[in-house]
Amino acid sequence: QVQLRESGGDSVQAGGSLTLSCEVTGSLGDRACRGWFRQAPGKEREPVAFVDTYGRSGTTSYADSVKLRFTISLDLAKNNVSLQMVSLKPEDSAMYYCVATKGQWCPYKDPPPHFFDYWGRGTQVTVSS
Repeated sequence: QVQLRESGGDSVQAGGSLTLSCEVTGSLGDRACRGWFRQAPGKEREPVAFVDTYGRSGTTSYADSVKLRFTISLDLAKNNVSLQMVSLKPEDSAMYYCVATKGQWCPYKDPPPHFFDYWGRGTQVTVSS
């Protein structure tokens, strides 16, 4: 019953910014991992950023390639996961997928794609030089 829908993908110039949004339909429960993957043509699907609500502050994780430039945010009231991207580079160009799974906290390290039960259809981000 859970569905994810991404929005916000666009074409921007290098150095620009963009915010992606993922609206979640249905409930993931109190214990869940939410995040983003991306895949560029000719490349493997890559974990980008993930968030959960573990403990008093929750946890976030980022791929090294985006750690200082991307910020993942979770708005439980709106059932939304966003990815704020700044200082975009051409190598950030990819299809970005919102992902989620229920009943588990996010792994300590990069999760594999099969960890997630739910996937959006993707939103395209293109960064021109």
